[in-house]
Amino acid sequence: MTPRTSPGPRERLLAAGQQLFYSQGASVGVDALLKEANVARRSLYEHFGDKDGLIAAVLHRASAEDLAWYENALAGATEPRARLLGLFDRLDELVATPDFRGCRYFATDLSFADPAHPAHAETDAFRRSLHALLVRELEAMGHAHPERAAEQLHLLIEGTLVVGATQDGHHPGRAARDLAAVVLD
Repeated sequence: MTPRTSPGPRERLLAAGQQLFYSQGASVGVDALLKEANVARRSLYEHFGDKDGLIAAVLHRASAEDLAWYENALAGATEPRARLLGLFDRLDELVATPDFRGCRYFATDLSFADPAHPAHAETDAFRRSLHALLVRELEAMGHAHPERAAEQLHLLIEGTLVVGATQDGHHPGRAARDLAAVVLD
C-alpha cells in the first residue's frame, strides 16, 4: 500500500492563491491566503519571496491550465475553421457556469497600476501564447492575414469573457462566434 502524501506548503499556497485570487481578486489579504493554504507566513516568503511573487507564480500556473483549456476547446473539431468557431461555443458554455468570474488576466492587469509589477509579465506571456495558438489555427486554414485575424479573434475572446462576467443570462459567446465567422471569411 502506497502512503498518501498531501501537498506541501508551496503547492497549498499556489492552490489557495489560484482559488482566492480568482474568486475574490488579487487584493485578497495575506492572512486569508495563509489560512486557506493552512501554512505559516514563513512558507510564503520562503517559496515566493512575497505576495507579489505568489501572484506571479499563480498566474504562471493558471496560464498553463488555461492554455490547455483552449487546446481542448479547439480539439472539438478537425477542420481549422470549425475548431475556431467551436472555441466560441465553449467560451459561451464557460461564461454560463455559476462560478465564472471573468478573465483572470484582465482583472489582474486592472488590479496593478504599476507596469513593473511581476504579474504583468505573466499576463503578457499568456496573451502571447494565446495569440500564437490562434495564429497557428489561422495559418492551418490558410487565412490571408493570420496575425491580424488572431488579434481580432483575441479581442472577441476577451470581450466574451468580460461581458460573460458582467451580464447574467446573455450569451456573448454566440455573438462573438458570429463575428468570428466574419473574421475567418
